[in-house]
Amino acid sequence: MANDASTVFDLVILGGGSGGYAAALRGAQLGLDVALIEKNKLGGTCLHNGCIPTKALLHAGEIADQAREAAQFGVKATFEGIDIAGVHKYKDDVIAGLYKGLQGLVASRKVTYIEGEGRLSSPTSVDVNGQRIQGRHVLLATGSVPKSLPGLEIDGNRIISSDHALTLDRVPKSAIILGGGVIGVEFASAWKSFGTDVTVVEGLKHLVPVEDENSSKLLERAFRKRGINFSLGAFFEKAEYTADGVKVTLANGKEFEAEVLLVAIGRGPVSQGLGYEEQGVAMDRGYVLVDEYMQTNVPTVSAVGDLVPTLQLAHVGFAEGMLVAERLAGLKTVPIDYDGVPRVTYCHPEVASVGITEAKAKEIYGADKVVALKYNLAGNGKSKILKTAGEIKLVQVKDGAVVGVHMVGDRMGEQVGEAQLVYNWEALPAEVAQLIHAHPTQNEALGEAHLALAGKPLHSHD
Repeated sequence: MANDASTVFDLVILGGGSGGYAAALRGAQLGLDVALIEKNKLGGTCLHNGCIPTKALLHAGEIADQAREAAQFGVKATFEGIDIAGVHKYKDDVIAGLYKGLQGLVASRKVTYIEGEGRLSSPTSVDVNGQRIQGRHVLLATGSVPKSLPGLEIDGNRIISSDHALTLDRVPKSAIILGGGVIGVEFASAWKSFGTDVTVVEGLKHLVPVEDENSSKLLERAFRKRGINFSLGAFFEKAEYTADGVKVTLANGKEFEAEVLLVAIGRGPVSQGLGYEEQGVAMDRGYVLVDEYMQTNVPTVSAVGDLVPTLQLAHVGFAEGMLVAERLAGLKTVPIDYDGVPRVTYCHPEVASVGITEAKAKEIYGADKVVALKYNLAGNGKSKILKTAGEIKLVQVKDGAVVGVHMVGDRMGEQVGEAQLVYNWEALPAEVAQLIHAHPTQNEALGEAHLALAGKPLHSHD
Protein backbone atom coordinates (compact mmCIF):
# COMPACT_ATOMS: atom_id res chain seq x y z
CA MET A 1 0.00 0.00 0.00
CA ALA A 2 1.16 3.50 -0.78
CA ASN A 3 1.39 5.55 2.37
CA ASP A 4 -0.05 8.94 1.37
CA ALA A 5 0.66 11.08 4.41
CA SER A 6 -0.10 14.38 2.67
CA THR A 7 -3.56 14.47 4.24
CA VAL A 8 -4.55 13.34 7.69
CA PHE A 9 -8.31 13.59 8.07
CA ASP A 10 -9.99 14.35 11.38
CA LEU A 11 -12.39 11.49 10.69
CA VAL A 12 -12.22 8.57 8.28
CA ILE A 13 -15.53 6.73 7.91
CA LEU A 14 -15.74 3.20 6.55
CA GLY A 15 -19.27 2.75 5.21
CA GLY A 16 -21.65 5.25 3.62
CA GLY A 17 -24.99 4.02 4.95
CA SER A 18 -27.25 5.81 7.42
CA GLY A 19 -24.76 5.89 10.31
CA GLY A 20 -21.72 6.64 8.17
CA TYR A 21 -23.12 9.45 6.07
CA ALA A 22 -24.87 11.05 9.06
CA ALA A 23 -21.50 11.21 10.83
CA ALA A 24 -19.90 12.63 7.70
CA LEU A 25 -22.51 15.35 7.23
CA ARG A 26 -22.56 16.37 10.89
CA GLY A 27 -18.78 16.18 11.23
CA ALA A 28 -18.21 18.39 8.20
CA GLN A 29 -20.83 20.82 9.48
CA LEU A 30 -18.84 21.09 12.71
CA GLY A 31 -15.60 21.83 10.88
CA LEU A 32 -14.04 18.37 10.81
CA ASP A 33 -12.11 17.26 7.72
CA VAL A 34 -13.94 14.06 6.78
CA ALA A 35 -13.27 11.17 4.38
CA LEU A 36 -16.17 8.83 3.62
CA ILE A 37 -15.46 5.42 2.04
CA GLU A 38 -18.22 3.27 0.49
CA LYS A 39 -17.86 0.19 -1.73
CA ASN A 40 -21.37 0.26 -3.20
CA LYS A 41 -23.74 3.23 -3.25
CA LEU A 42 -23.96 6.15 -0.87
CA GLY A 43 -27.03 5.67 1.31
CA GLY A 44 -26.42 2.00 2.07
CA THR A 45 -29.07 -0.59 2.85
CA CYS A 46 -31.77 1.82 3.98
CA LEU A 47 -31.89 3.80 0.76
CA HIS A 48 -31.18 1.06 -1.76
CA ASN A 49 -32.21 -2.30 -0.22
CA GLY A 50 -34.26 -1.57 2.88
CA CYS A 51 -36.42 1.22 4.29
CA ILE A 52 -37.15 3.19 1.15
CA PRO A 53 -37.79 0.45 -1.46
CA THR A 54 -39.86 -1.71 0.91
CA LYS A 55 -42.09 1.23 1.83
CA ALA A 56 -42.53 2.02 -1.86
CA LEU A 57 -43.71 -1.58 -2.44
CA LEU A 58 -46.06 -1.30 0.54
CA HIS A 59 -47.54 1.92 -0.80
CA ALA A 60 -48.07 0.35 -4.22
CA GLY A 61 -49.86 -2.48 -2.41
CA GLU A 62 -51.99 0.04 -0.53
CA ILE A 63 -53.04 1.62 -3.86
CA ALA A 64 -53.96 -1.84 -5.16
CA ASP A 65 -56.11 -2.51 -2.09
CA GLN A 66 -57.79 0.88 -2.43
CA ALA A 67 -58.68 0.11 -6.03
CA ARG A 68 -60.17 -3.25 -5.01
CA GLU A 69 -62.12 -1.71 -2.13
CA ALA A 70 -63.18 1.57 -3.78
CA ALA A 71 -66.86 0.61 -3.96
CA GLN A 72 -67.25 0.76 -0.17
CA PHE A 73 -66.44 4.48 -0.41
CA GLY A 74 -68.90 5.04 -3.24
CA VAL A 75 -66.17 5.23 -5.85
CA LYS A 76 -66.38 3.19 -9.05
CA ALA A 77 -63.00 1.70 -9.86
CA THR A 78 -61.61 -1.56 -11.17
CA PHE A 79 -58.43 -3.37 -10.26
CA GLU A 80 -56.80 -4.92 -13.31
CA GLY A 81 -53.64 -6.31 -11.74
CA ILE A 82 -50.05 -5.44 -10.87
CA ASP A 83 -47.61 -4.16 -13.48
CA ILE A 84 -44.48 -5.24 -11.65
CA ALA A 85 -42.19 -3.38 -14.08
CA GLY A 86 -44.20 -0.23 -13.36
CA VAL A 87 -43.96 -0.84 -9.61
CA HIS A 88 -40.19 -1.19 -9.87
CA LYS A 89 -39.94 1.99 -11.96
CA TYR A 90 -41.91 3.91 -9.32
CA LYS A 91 -39.72 2.44 -6.54
CA ASP A 92 -36.48 3.08 -8.41
CA ASP A 93 -37.49 6.67 -9.24
CA VAL A 94 -38.03 7.36 -5.53
CA ILE A 95 -34.61 5.88 -4.71
CA ALA A 96 -32.89 7.75 -7.55
CA GLY A 97 -34.26 11.10 -6.42
CA LEU A 98 -33.17 10.60 -2.84
CA TYR A 99 -29.79 9.22 -3.95
CA LYS A 100 -29.11 12.27 -6.10
CA GLY A 101 -30.08 14.57 -3.24
CA LEU A 102 -27.81 12.73 -0.81
CA GLN A 103 -24.87 12.91 -3.23
CA GLY A 104 -25.44 16.64 -3.49
CA LEU A 105 -25.51 17.01 0.29
CA VAL A 106 -22.21 15.18 0.74
CA ALA A 107 -20.57 17.25 -1.98
CA SER A 108 -21.94 20.52 -0.59
CA ARG A 109 -20.50 19.77 2.85
CA LYS A 110 -17.10 19.18 1.19
CA VAL A 111 -16.78 15.62 2.44
CA THR A 112 -14.04 13.68 0.60
CA TYR A 113 -15.97 10.77 -0.88
CA ILE A 114 -14.01 7.67 -1.91
CA GLU A 115 -15.68 4.80 -3.77
CA GLY A 116 -14.01 1.48 -3.07
CA GLU A 117 -13.79 -1.44 -0.66
CA GLY A 118 -11.95 -0.32 2.45
CA ARG A 119 -10.18 -2.27 5.17
CA LEU A 120 -9.05 -1.11 8.61
CA SER A 121 -5.25 -1.19 8.39
CA SER A 122 -4.33 0.43 11.70
CA PRO A 123 -6.20 2.15 14.55
CA THR A 124 -5.92 5.36 12.52
CA SER A 125 -6.09 4.31 8.86
CA VAL A 126 -8.15 2.58 6.21
CA ASP A 127 -6.71 1.04 3.04
CA VAL A 128 -8.78 1.52 -0.11
CA ASN A 129 -7.96 1.45 -3.84
CA GLY A 130 -4.24 1.01 -3.16
CA GLN A 131 -4.08 4.03 -0.87
CA ARG A 132 -3.79 4.39 2.86
CA ILE A 133 -6.27 6.97 4.15
CA GLN A 134 -5.05 8.38 7.44
CA GLY A 135 -7.27 9.82 10.14
CA ARG A 136 -7.09 10.99 13.71
CA HIS A 137 -10.17 8.89 14.28
CA VAL A 138 -11.85 6.05 12.36
CA LEU A 139 -15.56 5.29 12.36
CA LEU A 140 -16.67 1.79 11.38
CA ALA A 141 -20.11 1.78 9.75
CA THR A 142 -20.13 -1.23 7.42
CA GLY A 143 -23.74 -2.19 8.11
CA SER A 144 -25.44 -5.54 7.68
CA VAL A 145 -26.65 -8.15 5.20
CA PRO A 146 -29.59 -10.58 5.26
CA LYS A 147 -29.00 -13.65 7.44
CA SER A 148 -29.81 -17.27 6.74
CA LEU A 149 -29.77 -20.50 8.76
CA PRO A 150 -27.25 -23.36 8.70
CA GLY A 151 -28.02 -25.61 5.76
CA LEU A 152 -30.45 -23.14 4.20
CA GLU A 153 -28.86 -21.85 1.01
CA ILE A 154 -30.27 -18.67 -0.48
CA ASP A 155 -30.14 -19.17 -4.26
CA GLY A 156 -31.82 -15.96 -5.39
CA ASN A 157 -34.42 -17.92 -7.37
CA ARG A 158 -36.70 -20.12 -5.26
CA ILE A 159 -35.09 -19.37 -1.89
CA ILE A 160 -34.56 -15.64 -1.68
CA SER A 161 -33.52 -12.86 0.68
CA SER A 162 -35.16 -9.45 1.07
CA ASP A 163 -32.58 -8.09 -1.41
CA HIS A 164 -33.86 -10.47 -4.09
CA ALA A 165 -37.49 -9.83 -3.16
CA LEU A 166 -37.06 -6.12 -3.89
CA THR A 167 -36.11 -6.79 -7.49
CA LEU A 168 -38.22 -9.88 -8.25
CA ASP A 169 -39.43 -9.68 -11.85
CA ARG A 170 -42.80 -11.23 -11.07
CA VAL A 171 -45.49 -11.36 -8.40
CA PRO A 172 -45.18 -14.88 -6.95
CA LYS A 173 -48.41 -16.88 -6.91
CA SER A 174 -47.51 -18.19 -3.46
CA ALA A 175 -44.81 -17.51 -0.90
CA ILE A 176 -43.59 -18.83 2.43
CA ILE A 177 -41.93 -16.16 4.56
CA LEU A 178 -39.53 -17.48 7.17
CA GLY A 179 -39.58 -14.97 10.02
CA GLY A 180 -42.45 -12.95 11.47
CA GLY A 181 -40.48 -9.90 12.49
CA VAL A 182 -40.48 -6.50 10.80
CA ILE A 183 -39.06 -7.63 7.44
CA GLY A 184 -41.25 -10.72 7.24
CA VAL A 185 -44.59 -9.07 8.01
CA GLU A 186 -43.87 -6.10 5.74
CA PHE A 187 -43.24 -8.37 2.75
CA ALA A 188 -46.23 -10.52 3.73
CA SER A 189 -48.39 -7.41 3.69
CA ALA A 190 -47.09 -6.07 0.36
CA TRP A 191 -47.25 -9.43 -1.42
CA LYS A 192 -50.79 -10.11 -0.17
CA SER A 193 -51.83 -6.74 -1.59
CA PHE A 194 -50.23 -7.75 -4.90
CA GLY A 195 -52.24 -11.00 -4.90
CA THR A 196 -49.77 -13.55 -3.52
CA ASP A 197 -50.97 -16.40 -1.30
CA VAL A 198 -48.73 -15.82 1.76
CA THR A 199 -47.79 -17.98 4.75
CA VAL A 200 -45.54 -16.55 7.48
CA VAL A 201 -43.56 -19.00 9.63
CA GLU A 202 -42.43 -17.65 13.02
CA GLY A 203 -40.77 -19.90 15.58
CA LEU A 204 -41.77 -17.72 18.54
CA LYS A 205 -45.35 -17.54 19.81
CA HIS A 206 -46.30 -14.24 18.14
CA LEU A 207 -45.74 -12.13 15.05
CA VAL A 208 -43.55 -9.04 15.65
CA PRO A 209 -42.41 -10.75 18.88
CA VAL A 210 -40.41 -7.79 20.25
CA GLU A 211 -43.55 -5.64 20.39
CA ASP A 212 -46.09 -5.52 23.21
CA GLU A 213 -48.12 -8.73 23.15
CA ASN A 214 -51.34 -6.79 22.63
CA SER A 215 -49.93 -5.27 19.43
CA SER A 216 -48.90 -8.72 18.19
CA LYS A 217 -52.38 -10.11 18.79
CA LEU A 218 -54.04 -7.17 17.04
CA LEU A 219 -51.77 -7.65 14.02
CA GLU A 220 -52.48 -11.38 13.96
CA ARG A 221 -56.23 -10.66 14.01
CA ALA A 222 -55.84 -8.19 11.14
CA PHE A 223 -53.72 -10.63 9.11
CA ARG A 224 -56.34 -13.36 9.56
CA LYS A 225 -58.99 -10.96 8.28
CA ARG A 226 -56.79 -10.16 5.25
CA GLY A 227 -56.24 -13.84 4.52
CA ILE A 228 -52.54 -13.84 5.39
CA ASN A 229 -51.69 -17.27 6.82
CA PHE A 230 -49.16 -17.76 9.59
CA SER A 231 -47.70 -20.56 11.69
CA LEU A 232 -46.45 -19.70 15.17
CA GLY A 233 -44.46 -21.52 17.85
CA ALA A 234 -42.64 -24.08 15.71
CA PHE A 235 -39.16 -23.56 14.30
CA PHE A 236 -37.89 -24.21 10.80
CA GLU A 237 -36.27 -27.60 10.18
CA LYS A 238 -35.56 -27.87 6.44
CA ALA A 239 -36.39 -26.64 2.96
CA GLU A 240 -36.31 -28.68 -0.22
CA TYR A 241 -37.17 -28.10 -3.86
CA THR A 242 -40.38 -29.48 -5.34
CA ALA A 243 -41.20 -29.81 -9.03
CA ASP A 244 -42.21 -26.15 -9.24
CA GLY A 245 -41.32 -24.54 -5.93
CA VAL A 246 -40.18 -25.11 -2.37
CA LYS A 247 -41.39 -27.24 0.53
CA VAL A 248 -40.68 -26.14 4.10
CA THR A 249 -40.81 -28.57 7.03
CA LEU A 250 -41.07 -27.36 10.62
CA ALA A 251 -39.78 -29.04 13.78
CA ASN A 252 -43.33 -30.13 14.67
CA GLY A 253 -43.71 -31.93 11.32
CA LYS A 254 -45.91 -29.33 9.62
CA GLU A 255 -45.19 -28.82 5.93
CA PHE A 256 -45.86 -25.88 3.63
CA GLU A 257 -45.34 -25.56 -0.11
CA ALA A 258 -45.07 -22.42 -2.24
CA GLU A 259 -43.45 -20.95 -5.34
CA VAL A 260 -40.80 -19.08 -3.34
CA LEU A 261 -39.36 -19.03 0.17
CA LEU A 262 -38.34 -15.64 1.51
CA VAL A 263 -35.77 -15.91 4.31
CA ALA A 264 -36.51 -12.95 6.58
CA ILE A 265 -34.92 -13.93 9.87
CA GLY A 266 -33.03 -10.68 10.32
CA ARG A 267 -29.75 -9.11 9.31
CA GLY A 268 -26.20 -9.84 10.43
CA PRO A 269 -23.24 -7.44 10.72
CA VAL A 270 -20.73 -6.97 7.88
CA SER A 271 -17.42 -7.28 9.73
CA GLN A 272 -15.52 -10.32 8.51
CA GLY A 273 -12.24 -9.81 6.66
CA LEU A 274 -12.19 -6.06 7.22
CA GLY A 275 -9.27 -5.96 9.65
CA TYR A 276 -11.26 -5.18 12.77
CA GLU A 277 -10.07 -8.06 14.92
CA GLU A 278 -6.49 -7.73 13.65
CA GLN A 279 -6.42 -4.16 14.98
CA GLY A 280 -7.65 -5.30 18.38
CA VAL A 281 -11.26 -4.15 18.12
CA ALA A 282 -13.43 -6.11 20.57
CA MET A 283 -16.18 -8.11 18.90
CA ASP A 284 -19.00 -10.52 19.75
CA ARG A 285 -20.69 -12.78 17.17
CA GLY A 286 -19.56 -10.44 14.41
CA TYR A 287 -20.80 -7.27 16.10
CA VAL A 288 -18.38 -4.54 17.11
CA LEU A 289 -18.72 -3.76 20.82
CA VAL A 290 -19.02 -0.12 21.85
CA ASP A 291 -19.72 1.94 24.96
CA GLU A 292 -22.66 4.34 25.37
CA TYR A 293 -20.78 6.95 23.31
CA MET A 294 -20.20 4.49 20.43
CA GLN A 295 -16.47 4.16 21.20
CA THR A 296 -14.76 0.78 20.89
CA ASN A 297 -12.03 -0.51 23.20
CA VAL A 298 -9.55 1.06 20.74
CA PRO A 299 -9.56 4.80 21.63
CA THR A 300 -9.26 6.01 18.03
CA VAL A 301 -12.01 3.75 16.66
CA SER A 302 -15.79 4.11 16.99
CA ALA A 303 -18.62 2.12 15.40
CA VAL A 304 -22.29 2.77 14.63
CA GLY A 305 -25.37 1.37 12.92
CA ASP A 306 -26.17 -2.26 12.17
CA LEU A 307 -22.53 -3.14 12.86
CA VAL A 308 -23.10 -2.68 16.61
CA PRO A 309 -25.63 -4.59 18.76
CA THR A 310 -28.20 -1.81 19.04
CA LEU A 311 -31.58 -1.42 17.30
CA GLN A 312 -31.20 -2.05 13.55
CA LEU A 313 -33.03 1.08 12.44
CA ALA A 314 -31.87 3.77 10.02
CA HIS A 315 -32.85 6.56 12.38
CA VAL A 316 -30.79 4.93 15.12
CA GLY A 317 -27.84 4.94 12.70
CA PHE A 318 -28.41 8.65 12.04
CA ALA A 319 -28.42 9.42 15.77
CA GLU A 320 -25.36 7.27 16.52
CA GLY A 321 -23.40 8.81 13.64
CA MET A 322 -24.23 12.33 14.74
CA LEU A 323 -23.30 11.49 18.34
CA VAL A 324 -19.83 10.35 17.24
CA ALA A 325 -19.28 13.45 15.10
CA GLU A 326 -20.33 15.76 17.93
CA ARG A 327 -18.15 13.93 20.45
CA LEU A 328 -15.11 14.23 18.19
CA ALA A 329 -15.86 17.93 17.61
CA GLY A 330 -15.75 18.50 21.36
CA LEU A 331 -19.45 19.02 21.96
CA LYS A 332 -21.19 17.67 25.05
CA THR A 333 -23.01 14.49 24.05
CA VAL A 334 -25.79 12.49 25.69
CA PRO A 335 -26.04 8.69 25.31
CA ILE A 336 -29.01 7.39 23.34
CA ASP A 337 -31.94 5.97 25.30
CA TYR A 338 -32.83 3.11 22.96
CA ASP A 339 -36.18 2.55 24.68
CA GLY A 340 -37.04 6.10 23.61
CA VAL A 341 -36.50 5.39 19.92
CA PRO A 342 -39.72 5.16 17.87
CA ARG A 343 -40.24 1.81 16.14
CA VAL A 344 -42.58 1.31 13.19
CA THR A 345 -43.53 -1.78 11.20
CA TYR A 346 -45.12 -0.56 7.96
CA CYS A 347 -47.41 -3.49 7.23
CA HIS A 348 -51.19 -3.05 6.86
CA PRO A 349 -52.18 -2.24 9.56
CA GLU A 350 -49.09 -0.46 10.86
CA VAL A 351 -47.53 -1.28 14.24
CA ALA A 352 -45.81 1.61 16.03
CA SER A 353 -44.35 1.92 19.49
CA VAL A 354 -42.02 3.82 21.77
CA GLY A 355 -40.95 3.02 25.32
CA ILE A 356 -41.28 -0.35 27.01
CA THR A 357 -43.90 -3.10 26.89
CA GLU A 358 -46.36 -3.75 29.69
CA ALA A 359 -44.52 -7.00 30.51
CA LYS A 360 -41.19 -5.16 30.75
CA ALA A 361 -42.72 -2.42 32.89
CA LYS A 362 -44.06 -5.00 35.34
CA GLU A 363 -40.65 -6.66 35.44
CA ILE A 364 -38.97 -3.32 36.27
CA TYR A 365 -41.53 -1.63 38.52
CA GLY A 366 -43.65 -4.52 39.83
CA ALA A 367 -47.05 -5.66 38.58
CA ASP A 368 -48.93 -3.62 41.19
CA LYS A 369 -47.17 -0.42 40.09
CA VAL A 370 -48.13 -0.58 36.40
CA VAL A 371 -51.33 0.73 34.80
CA ALA A 372 -52.29 -0.08 31.19
CA LEU A 373 -55.06 1.53 29.17
CA LYS A 374 -56.36 0.63 25.72
CA TYR A 375 -58.13 3.14 23.48
CA ASN A 376 -59.95 1.53 20.55
CA LEU A 377 -59.72 3.39 17.24
CA ALA A 378 -63.42 2.66 16.75
CA GLY A 379 -63.98 5.81 18.81
CA ASN A 380 -61.81 7.94 16.53
CA GLY A 381 -63.62 9.76 13.73
CA LYS A 382 -60.75 9.88 11.23
CA SER A 383 -60.02 6.18 11.71
CA LYS A 384 -63.68 5.43 11.00
CA ILE A 385 -63.45 7.53 7.82
CA LEU A 386 -60.36 5.58 6.77
CA LYS A 387 -62.05 2.29 7.76
CA THR A 388 -59.09 1.19 9.84
CA ALA A 389 -59.25 -0.77 13.09
CA GLY A 390 -56.79 -0.99 15.96
CA GLU A 391 -55.86 0.36 19.36
CA ILE A 392 -53.58 2.70 21.21
CA LYS A 393 -52.26 1.19 24.41
CA LEU A 394 -50.60 3.29 27.09
CA VAL A 395 -48.38 1.84 29.82
CA GLN A 396 -47.95 4.03 32.88
CA VAL A 397 -46.11 3.75 36.15
CA LYS A 398 -48.90 4.19 38.72
CA ASP A 399 -49.32 7.91 39.54
CA GLY A 400 -46.30 8.60 37.33
CA ALA A 401 -45.12 8.95 33.74
CA VAL A 402 -46.21 7.09 30.64
CA VAL A 403 -43.40 4.61 29.89
CA GLY A 404 -44.84 2.89 26.84
CA VAL A 405 -47.04 3.80 23.88
CA HIS A 406 -48.10 0.94 21.58
CA MET A 407 -50.26 1.56 18.51
CA VAL A 408 -51.81 -0.61 15.82
CA GLY A 409 -53.76 0.80 12.86
CA ASP A 410 -53.28 2.39 9.47
CA ARG A 411 -50.98 5.44 9.55
CA MET A 412 -49.94 4.88 13.17
CA GLY A 413 -46.34 5.44 12.10
CA GLU A 414 -47.29 9.08 11.56
CA GLN A 415 -48.47 9.34 15.18
CA VAL A 416 -45.34 7.98 16.83
CA GLY A 417 -43.64 11.38 16.83
CA GLU A 418 -45.86 12.71 19.60
CA ALA A 419 -45.64 9.37 21.39
CA GLN A 420 -41.86 9.79 21.38
CA LEU A 421 -42.20 13.17 23.09
CA VAL A 422 -44.57 11.71 25.70
CA TYR A 423 -42.05 9.01 26.61
CA ASN A 424 -38.84 11.00 26.36
CA TRP A 425 -40.14 14.00 28.28
CA GLU A 426 -41.55 11.66 30.96
CA ALA A 427 -45.00 13.16 30.57
CA LEU A 428 -47.79 12.54 33.04
CA PRO A 429 -51.16 11.58 31.51
CA ALA A 430 -52.73 14.77 32.91
CA GLU A 431 -50.09 16.88 31.17
CA VAL A 432 -50.82 15.35 27.78
CA ALA A 433 -54.58 15.44 28.46
CA GLN A 434 -54.54 19.22 28.76
CA LEU A 435 -53.12 19.58 25.23
CA ILE A 436 -55.75 20.14 22.53
CA HIS A 437 -55.53 17.71 19.62
CA ALA A 438 -57.02 18.59 16.23
CA HIS A 439 -60.37 17.02 15.29
CA PRO A 440 -60.89 14.91 13.27
CA THR A 441 -57.41 13.40 13.12
CA GLN A 442 -55.92 10.07 14.09
CA ASN A 443 -53.51 12.06 16.24
CA GLU A 444 -56.55 12.93 18.34
CA ALA A 445 -56.67 9.28 19.43
CA LEU A 446 -53.42 9.79 21.36
CA GLY A 447 -54.98 12.72 23.16
CA GLU A 448 -58.15 10.75 23.89
CA ALA A 449 -56.13 7.86 25.30
CA HIS A 450 -54.34 10.23 27.69
CA LEU A 451 -57.64 11.87 28.64
CA ALA A 452 -58.93 8.42 29.61
CA LEU A 453 -55.76 7.57 31.53
CA ALA A 454 -56.03 10.90 33.35
CA GLY A 455 -59.52 9.95 34.52
CA LYS A 456 -61.55 12.19 32.21
CA PRO A 457 -62.44 10.16 29.12
CA LEU A 458 -64.34 11.87 26.33
CA HIS A 459 -65.08 9.59 23.37
CA SER A 460 -64.37 6.39 25.28
CA HIS A 461 -66.08 4.43 28.01
CA ASP A 462 -64.99 4.74 31.64
